[in-house]
Amino acid sequence: MENNLIPTDLFQLTSDDLTSNQPVPFDHLGVEGAANLSPQLSWTGFKPETKSFALTMYDLDAPTGSGFWHWALYDIPATITNLSVDAGNPTQKNLPFGSKHLKNDARLPFYAGPAPFPGTGQHRYLIAVTALDIEKLKIDSEATPAMLNLTMMSHTVGRATVMVTAEIK
Repeated sequence: MENNLIPTDLFQLTSDDLTSNQPVPFDHLGVEGAANLSPQLSWTGFKPETKSFALTMYDLDAPTGSGFWHWALYDIPATITNLSVDAGNPTQKNLPFGSKHLKNDARLPFYAGPAPFPGTGQHRYLIAVTALDIEKLKIDSEATPAMLNLTMMSHTVGRATVMVTAEIK
């Protein structure tokens, strides 16, 4: 399965914790013994008409026939251009004010680090920050990350992505 997001203008996404096309560091994995920390992320170069952002993390290679959503965050204010390490942990309360989590495919309302099944090879994880022309998305709090992406389609003005990998042998 390839990245099949709708085409749009691109901007830049960087991380102090992740390197494009490289393995996710152990502390950011969702496996036993790892800290399950969401990575630090920063973005620049988005259009001035941006009114909010959404963030998703998706395993393109999960052997489910439909991938696996690890993280979905929306209604991030346009004034925010950085998420600190562990922002995906609701007990840390370091999400930007007004931002909301959706449940991931494990039905958990927070970041779930990569945890590919042993022996399924290297998985690719697409982290996307989407710039939107609306401050608040009209989406049910029980919606899926896939529904979030459908809802964003008509409001997308740009996107920044980074692809990372993970493999458990």
